[in-house]
Parts: sequence; C-alpha cells; structure tokens
Amino acid sequence: MKLDIAGLSDKGRKKEKNEDFFGIFRTESTDIKLFEDGALLIVADGLGGHIAGDVASKLAVSLIKDILKQEPWQENKNDEVKDLRDEGPLPLLRDAFQKANESIYKTNKDLVKGSRPMGTTALAAIIIPGKIYIANVGDSRAYHIRNGEILEYTEDHSWIDEQVKQGLMSRSEAEKDTRKHVVTRCIGTHADIEVDVYRWHPVSGDILLLCTDGLTNMVPDEQILEIIRKGGTAGEIAQKLVNLANENGGKDNITVIVTIIEPKIFQQLFLKTRLFWRKHSGKILKLLFLLIYGFLCGTLGYFLRGLMK
Repeated sequence: MKLDIAGLSDKGRKKEKNEDFFGIFRTESTDIKLFEDGALLIVADGLGGHIAGDVASKLAVSLIKDILKQEPWQENKNDEVKDLRDEGPLPLLRDAFQKANESIYKTNKDLVKGSRPMGTTALAAIIIPGKIYIANVGDSRAYHIRNGEILEYTEDHSWIDEQVKQGLMSRSEAEKDTRKHVVTRCIGTHADIEVDVYRWHPVSGDILLLCTDGLTNMVPDEQILEIIRKGGTAGEIAQKLVNLANENGGKDNITVIVTIIEPKIFQQLFLKTRLFWRKHSGKILKLLFLLIYGFLCGTLGYFLRGLMK
C-alpha cells in the first residue's frame, strides 16, 4: 500500500519548549510483526502546567509503539464482532494505552511529590489496506478527509466539548473560550482511563490528519480544508498547517502528521518534481546559465579564430 506520510512538530510562538511528541512507524522502515503492510502513527501532547509534560509525551509514544512487537491479530468475521472495541487491532491498541497509563501513573506515584503529576494526551492510528483503526485519549484530534471535505473526526475529551455536548455552551462560544486547553481525559494522571476507538474506511486519495490542539485551537476546520484543497505532498501540507497555526498566534506547541492514502502516481510525481524545482531552481538556473555562457564563449572564440586565419 502506497502512503505519503509526513510529520512535523513546532514549539509555537509562545511556549519555551516543545512538550509534544510523535512517531511514524512504517513496515518498510521498521521491524514490525503486527501487520505486513501499513503504518502506525502516534501523536502525544504533554500536559502544560504539569511537571515533565515532554517526558510524558515521549514515554507514551515509546510505550504505545511496543504494540508493533505483537503477533498479527486474527481478522474477525462481520457477524462475530458485536462491539467495535473488539474488532481487529483495537483490543491491542486499548491495552497499549492502558499499559502506557499504568507506567506513567506509577512513575508519578513513585517520584512526583507535591507537584501536578505529568500526563499527556495520546492519539494512535493503524493504517492497513482499506481500514484505519484509531484509539484516542485527550484532545488531540484525527480527521478523515475526502475530496476536500471532512468525513469523520475524533471526539475531543475537553471541558469545552463537554459543555457544548450538554448544551451549556454554543460552538461559537467554545471557539472563543480561554479554557479550551482543559482536558477531561489523559494518560498518566489517574489509575484508570477510558479509551475511545474508531474504525474508518479510506479510499485512494483520502487524507488522514493527526494533530494536537496547537493546530485545532489556532486554525479553524475551514482553514485546514483550504490548505488541503490546494493540494501538495504530505510534507508540503504539514508545513503549511504549522505555518498557519504560528501566523494565527502559535499559542501552543503544534504537531501534525499528514497521510495521503494511495496517492495517484502521476500527481505525486508532479508534486515531487515541483518541490524539487522549488528547492533547487536557483542552482539549476545558475548551472544552465554557465553552460550557455560557456557554449557562447566557445562558439565566439571558434568564429574569431576562423576570421584571423
């Protein structure tokens, strides 16, 4: 399965350090037992205002990626699965999240005294042919985008979103509220966690976007879609999203992973050629100028020598 994947993390314009972390693990570059063809993507956002948020996010990614050492799961028949949480690799993902939570929680109990315990959001996606499996705790978000429109997205575990769901706050009020960063679920601060799971069905050309709230709090969905509709490689789209988040204020760390599912070969070739030209056009033009200049000088010299005979 062809995947164009790019990840980018930036500390933003207001934070002193980057407490986000991400991981991209592909079958062609990683020793993976769990699946033969695909990728595991993980995004984690360490809790600001708590001790060692950057440590928590790195630990979460490291612990969750250990799922790749597991043997392949047995595919369920449609009539065998009554609960989505039991489908495919989702039980393994949920268990990996639980183990990450237990490890970080125990570290807090043993070592963190008199401080706000370290914690992190965690968002993971397993991409295999025809399916995307997702597990989520916190307010990092995944989007499934097709033809420039959002098909599906994960639910944020934040105080603001709970107020909106209960009808206590409108979505427009939520967008302006200063408490958007307050999460109601995270990894490491409590003994038990509840993990949300999703299963999506991508087709060729679909885009999967994983990101921390440093993007979603700074860039509205419509502006995200505007960038995606303009096209580009996964790397170009990721860079534009991070740039826009910073232009809009960059109040938090910003992390994005962009995946284009089964990109069209000729379109990707064109985009990569365009990117190569943008990066090296100056050198290429200079080289062409020197070659043409040398050719003209040689031709003129040959002509002048002929006249002098």
